[in-house]
Amino acid sequence: MQEIRERHCSIGEAARICGFTVKQIRNWEEKKYIPAPYRVICGERSYREFTEADLKIIRSIKSYLDKGYSLSTAARKAKKSIQKEDI
Repeated sequence: MQEIRERHCSIGEAARICGFTVKQIRNWEEKKYIPAPYRVICGERSYREFTEADLKIIRSIKSYLDKGYSLSTAARKAKKSIQKEDI
């Protein structure tokens, strides 16, 4: 049986895919608008790895921002909509 592995992407790829800058995503992580992504440690450095679930939250925030919501409201609504889908 072949194991299906979830795709992970770097912060640069996540930013490009979702239409934001790396700086914006780092800022959102710092302000807890998005959950902290998994980190891969390589020597003395660590790299963010975003999963499809992480990208889904970022895309959802973008959708609410495009509708005119503030960032804090968009992040709150995105988290709630994701939680409802998981039920």
